Amino acid sequence: MPEQEGHKRRTLGEDGFAAPPRAEYVEFGLASCFSFLRAASDAVDLIEMAYHHGYDSLGIADHNTLAGVVRLHVEAEKAHIRPLIGARLVLLCGTELLAYPQDRAAYARLSTLLSAGKMQSVDGEWQQKGETHLTLEMLQGHAEGLHLIVMPPENLDVFAAGLPRLVKALPEMRYIGASFLYRGDDRARINRLDALARAHGLRILATNDVLYHARHRRPLQDVMVAIREGVIVPKAGYLLAANAERHLKSPEAMLRLFADWPHAIAETRRLADRITFRLTDLAYEYPHEIVPEGRSPMEELARLTWEGAARRYPQGVPEGVTKTIEKEFALISAKKIARYFLTIYDIVRFAREEAEPPILCQGRGSAANSAVCFCLSITSVDPAVHNLLFERFLSEERDEPPDIDVDFEHERREEVIQYMYGKYGRHRAGLCATVIHYRPRSAIREVGKAMGLSEDVTSKLAGTIWGSFEGQMDD
Repeated sequence: MPEQEGHKRRTLGEDGFAAPPRAEYVEFGLASCFSFLRAASDAVDLIEMAYHHGYDSLGIADHNTLAGVVRLHVEAEKAHIRPLIGARLVLLCGTELLAYPQDRAAYARLSTLLSAGKMQSVDGEWQQKGETHLTLEMLQGHAEGLHLIVMPPENLDVFAAGLPRLVKALPEMRYIGASFLYRGDDRARINRLDALARAHGLRILATNDVLYHARHRRPLQDVMVAIREGVIVPKAGYLLAANAERHLKSPEAMLRLFADWPHAIAETRRLADRITFRLTDLAYEYPHEIVPEGRSPMEELARLTWEGAARRYPQGVPEGVTKTIEKEFALISAKKIARYFLTIYDIVRFAREEAEPPILCQGRGSAANSAVCFCLSITSVDPAVHNLLFERFLSEERDEPPDIDVDFEHERREEVIQYMYGKYGRHRAGLCATVIHYRPRSAIREVGKAMGLSEDVTSKLAGTIWGSFEGQMDD
């Protein structure tokens, strides 16, 4: 049988990118494939195209999510393009706004808003998975520090009627997004948006409202629309875009399009220069509750580690283990992650000592290379018996805390979760989410259905793919 190596994520190479010159235009209305079944390009393609076009900054604003910002940030940094982090907020009333945080505090408010929108219940019923229920009132309470760009719908009469209420509710909103729709009335439309903006103390901001990196991705985007709407492409009609213009255009192309509205182009540059937030501003803050008063985190970790070492080695701690522990202490202290170890220790201690009956748990993975983890009883691999490589767990080169994976018996995991909520507060503890993606077989079935193929044909096609993560599919 062929070897299944798993899903290989596409990524840019590290070399070959020179810092691009400062561009006059910055695209803010860009969506990645994390705008699920709406946008048709991933971060690699978007950044490659942005670099080719000469962008030095690029905004990302996915549909009610921040899920795609990390991928774009990583790829943009390789290409020396400054990533601007935001989200496209789609309210229940139909209003859509691009939201870009000014600083870390504003990013926190945006994250809190999106989390609240995904946990809303309507008439006592929880919303469907993947839905986000945001209201104008919710946005009002979290808008401080957000640069808001309202995206007008096709019907400008409806937009003009609702704009005064929106301006009153959101004093932070400074911009109206202006895009070409290529329907014959673009000049009149943008002129009207410009007049509306001036009348309400706002400014228009140019955007191409990007859904894919290049024109040739438009058919894929059509298929995504058909899947999302539950129709076949030949019968999708007006659900599909009328043209393939929502690709990432070059700054020069946008300057030509908005030659009569140079202020709309200038606003993109001014806004990009004004925003100070970067994802690198985020850093984990470890709990303080696990450090007794009068001791430093490192002192408490040392105390618990040597007490554990005495229990592990009742005949005396071997010299080699002592040296390993001291080596680990030096690195833990230098990286200031003692509280991280204490937090994991506290959770394991609860499972084994406070829960009734004790909850089975075991540390695994690279943490088994740590003598400190062994002495804290987080792992059970004895460094005195096994030749462990601590650098696999933690090294000076890694600019992040190590992974300490602990498995708990699945029937009682909820008790552990509730302990963490109770000790640290729900506002400071959360569950990590995973973002699903199509695997080849399911992708073939969904696309086949959207193209109107029969179920037996799509099943036969899907059956030609072996494994769950086939990297390539031929024609």
